[in-house]
Amino acid sequence: MTIDERKTISTGVVQNLILENRGKLSISGVLDVLSFDDQVVIVETELGLLTVKGENIRINKLSIDTSEVIIEGDISNLAYSEKSGDKTSKGGLMSKIFK
Repeated sequence: MTIDERKTISTGVVQNLILENRGKLSISGVLDVLSFDDQVVIVETELGLLTVKGENIRINKLSIDTSEVIIEGDISNLAYSEKSGDKTSKGGLMSKIFK
């Protein structure tokens, strides 16, 4: 799929990423937090998987009601990847909290 084709697809989903001084990232439209440590956080969003890389990364806020996550630390990389059709993960943070 080309970039032009992606632009023409109307998903009807609004997602915001706000990065402040490469130290604080606010993400809306979050469905689940799949994994995290102090260098990588993988978040499932309505528009695909978002990988956040850096150093001393921590999840400062996780709001289920508003589907928002705030990540703080020395953020060096943000990357989207497509959602996989078959999930082989054992479940994310949200599923572990709300069993």
